[in-house]
Amino acid sequence: MEPQNHTHSSEFFLLSLSDDPDLQPLLFGLLLSMYLVTLLGNLLIILTVSSDSHLHTPMYFFLSNLSLADISISTTTVPKMLVNLQTHSKSIIYAGCLTQVMLFPLFACLESLLLTVMAYDRLVAICHPLHYLVIMNPRLCGLLVLVSFSVSLLDSQLHYLMMSQLTFCADVEIPHFFCELSQLLKLACSDISINIILMYFSGAILAGIPLSGILYSYIRILSSILRVSSSGGRYKAFSTCGSHLSVVCLFFGTGLGVYLSSAVSSSSRKGAVVSMMYTVVIPMLNPFIYSLRNRDIKHALWRIITRVG
Repeated sequence: MEPQNHTHSSEFFLLSLSDDPDLQPLLFGLLLSMYLVTLLGNLLIILTVSSDSHLHTPMYFFLSNLSLADISISTTTVPKMLVNLQTHSKSIIYAGCLTQVMLFPLFACLESLLLTVMAYDRLVAICHPLHYLVIMNPRLCGLLVLVSFSVSLLDSQLHYLMMSQLTFCADVEIPHFFCELSQLLKLACSDISINIILMYFSGAILAGIPLSGILYSYIRILSSILRVSSSGGRYKAFSTCGSHLSVVCLFFGTGLGVYLSSAVSSSSRKGAVVSMMYTVVIPMLNPFIYSLRNRDIKHALWRIITRVG
């Protein structure tokens, strides 16, 4: 039996966001700035949570893991885009493309599951405040993060293994700024029916179940808040959920927008622009959302600044 050659091309070509050479320096500077802000902002959240004993609680433990997922999502896609913009190249080697196919679903799914875990944490904190520390004990918190990572890793490995079996013809041009799974499937020369089924099935499960869990949690939270007699108590209870709810709306809203735009519009470039939201913009905004709206984070940051000063 002859060994099967799964690809006829050693490299693919990413068409990026714009072909206009005059926009390349501006796009490079903008993306580099956003990426550095993403790294610094999320690293600052992780440093603040780990160094301040007042923040050693389940909510901030999950927040630091969310920041790590945000860093990973951006690092999977942005550095390669920056290199291509700087070198005026569009190529990405086959192994690098498969790496993006494996890593991006891993961290995107992990973020989705972590947001669900954080919704459950807020549910317990508001609906069962007297039993919060008993229920959300360190063992359960660690287990929830471990299960989230394991499920995300299993999903990404399935996509990686299925993609590695496909055959691609020479000079494959991907109308995206990274090797996005659905775009690659459109360019395969072999049968992709099983890949399509897997992609939609895993998408429905790993997006539908977390979103349903978040909606259920907030219905319970809202019901509990409405039973609070004082307006001050209601505001205090709901303010603890404001940052998380903002991130959930941004993440799931833009993710849904990508799939709706790809279904309605035939322009892959428009889908790439929308994808920039959850690969670059949202990971950059999350630290600001949590730090600006969270009094504990601001106080902890101030303590670190005064200690250093």
